[in-house]
Amino acid sequence: MQKIALFVDVQNIYYTTRQSYARQFNYRRFWQRIQHQGDIVMANAYAIDKGDQQQQKFQSALKHIGFEVKLKPYIQRSDGSAKGDWDVGIAIDVLEAAENADTIILLSGDGDFDLLLQKVSAKYGCKTQVYGVPQLTATSLVNAADEFFKIETDLLL
Repeated sequence: MQKIALFVDVQNIYYTTRQSYARQFNYRRFWQRIQHQGDIVMANAYAIDKGDQQQQKFQSALKHIGFEVKLKPYIQRSDGSAKGDWDVGIAIDVLEAAENADTIILLSGDGDFDLLLQKVSAKYGCKTQVYGVPQLTATSLVNAADEFFKIETDLLL
């Protein structure tokens, strides 16, 4: 049985599905699909915590499905811009999980993860999969993955 580690860039998936489809990603349907591939040994969802009630309900739903939800505080800068980036945290967790996983699955369209996927594939022999909105996923990330799965209407609410 394949050992699978899942990593979800929640903000990226939220904004790309909203921009492309004006709909939300269906995490439960996604989980059910992945369960058929093997044993999910790790499932992390990385999000920004703004502390609002709607977001807390969403985070509870993710936990109920089986995800560990990792939160960073939302930081509003004095110039009006905001900060809330999980890229380094995701990269560290993927590198640590790769030693004990057969497949790494990343939900993100962020091209910054292309080198990470190349590294875990070369160093640990992990199969890598990316799920992303086709028109908003970096070509370099698609090319770095062993398999790219388009997030389309079948994975949306």
